[in-house]
Amino acid sequence: MTSGKKSGVEQVATQKDPQRPHRGLRILLRLLPYYTPYRRDVLVGLACVVIAAALGTIIPALLQQAIDGLRAGRPASDLWRIALLMVGIGLVTGVFRYGMRELLNGLSRRIETDLRDDLFAKLTSLDAAWADRHRTGEVMARLTNDVSAVRMATGPAIMYFTNTLFGGVFAAILMLRIHPGLTVIALFPMLLLPFVMVRLGGRIHDRFEEVQSTFGALTTMVQEHLAGIRIVRAYRQEHAEAQRFGTMSLEYQRLNLRLAALQGIMSPLLALLAGLGAVAVLGVGGRLALAGTITVGQLVAFSFYLGNLTWPLIALGWVISLFQRGAASLARLTEILDAEALIVDPVTPVTLPAHAGGRRLEFRHVSFAYPTTDGTPGRTVLHDISFTVDAGTTLGLVGSTGSGKSTLLELIPRLRDPSSGEILLDGVPLRALSLTELRAAIGFVPQEALLFSETIQANLAYGTDDDEAVRWATRIADLAPTIERFRDGYETKLGERGVNLSGGQKQRATIARALARRPGLVILDDALSAVDTQTEARILGALRDALADRTAIIASHRASALRDTSWILVLDDGHLVEQGRHEELLAARGRYWELVQRQALEDDLEDAVVPV
Repeated sequence: MTSGKKSGVEQVATQKDPQRPHRGLRILLRLLPYYTPYRRDVLVGLACVVIAAALGTIIPALLQQAIDGLRAGRPASDLWRIALLMVGIGLVTGVFRYGMRELLNGLSRRIETDLRDDLFAKLTSLDAAWADRHRTGEVMARLTNDVSAVRMATGPAIMYFTNTLFGGVFAAILMLRIHPGLTVIALFPMLLLPFVMVRLGGRIHDRFEEVQSTFGALTTMVQEHLAGIRIVRAYRQEHAEAQRFGTMSLEYQRLNLRLAALQGIMSPLLALLAGLGAVAVLGVGGRLALAGTITVGQLVAFSFYLGNLTWPLIALGWVISLFQRGAASLARLTEILDAEALIVDPVTPVTLPAHAGGRRLEFRHVSFAYPTTDGTPGRTVLHDISFTVDAGTTLGLVGSTGSGKSTLLELIPRLRDPSSGEILLDGVPLRALSLTELRAAIGFVPQEALLFSETIQANLAYGTDDDEAVRWATRIADLAPTIERFRDGYETKLGERGVNLSGGQKQRATIARALARRPGLVILDDALSAVDTQTEARILGALRDALADRTAIIASHRASALRDTSWILVLDDGHLVEQGRHEELLAARGRYWELVQRQALEDDLEDAVVPV
């Protein structure tokens, strides 16, 4: 872990993705639709920039009049008038500069919010296959750092670019009016500017992509280790993981320093080019003033205009960096925005037959293979599965770990789609139903008991506003006594992933959450694995009464949990090897009988253990 070789995460972070096209700044055009709702703010904000830039060119002209007026012996009242006019213009310029910042920077915040909302909405619409291919920490990095970088390109960068453009144009025009030849000499070093921008801008883009990729890997590591902190401590790997994090952090620092060094070159280089122009103005312009070709006031005004042109050009390096950072980050975000969900609503959905009670489920020659990273089918984990669950009956699903139970259950609410075959609910193919209607008809309790950092009430009422149904469901799941022991009852705030509940309590909470919606089909994916056998029997007994008129599928690695179900399917390595009632399967002395015998032996061994 702490050797000189990079880990897989680090290598992924620092290698450039060959599949990702380098689209440069053109990708920023993708942001144009986000400006449409705020076009008034855009127009007014840009107008403020242009007016402020125009007003800024008046002050050097007034200064020229004052200097030449002093030399010509104009009265003091004229000079006071010019001075007051300069103060007034300065105040008005300040107002417009405040307006441009308020409008354009505020606009960038609103676009940031809209973009983040679109990203989250897209993430919630993508299927499990997409989530399998993308690390959580990497996605989090894109929704934070990358969105912030895009915000800087949508507001501040545009504001300063517009200010640079119009300020430079106005200054150049007035410089040409004073002396065209001197203007050409002053601006000659600027001919190198496009070359510098193109060369350094592209390299900034590439280096910023590396920085963001590494930040994503770093975020992934933190997220994984915070989620698995108990494992890290149990195996006494705190020091090793801290060293590994330190190595990745140093790599992130190194890439940031490389980026900073490149950005640090741009501003001094632009300042050098502008400085060469200033030196030429002092040399040549001084001679012209001594010769009387231009006045001293004109030379001073010319120098001010050159300064007005110089500082925006220096700032242009920072602006280019903002655009390049924004383009690199937007390229990463568009990979999410352009992702296509494989599981979508049909063009013309069919409606389920309207009736209360259970639903009939049928599998017809269903097979499934998890896709590989490139989207092609991988190893087949379910092979030609066919069975029927009649409405109002309870199906048991049993098999050893890795037999395919969870995968089969995930096909029913279309968390995944079969590679071949067909699944029907009340005679309607699942692919013909809208996802909303299909999932509303199903109460799904996954193997992992996931709760949100909300109150117990908010978790149990997820997807329903029927408080009476929530209370009923907590009694069925044997959770009501637990909730009553909390000081705040149903308003007790849960920690991350329900950390202040035990494993069994979390499983019972997810069962209650599914039952509270009163679905026609209830699916329990080994949802009682963390409770003791007495609690399991109590919950199953309550479930039998509660689901008497509904369809249920209960998957478990414990055969004892399924003895009272209407029918039992036995899976082995993705194959349906046996099916029948509990007594019939025991009498057949096949795979089910072997599972029952093995579990009975395990239970006997556990009972034989005497505490020391």
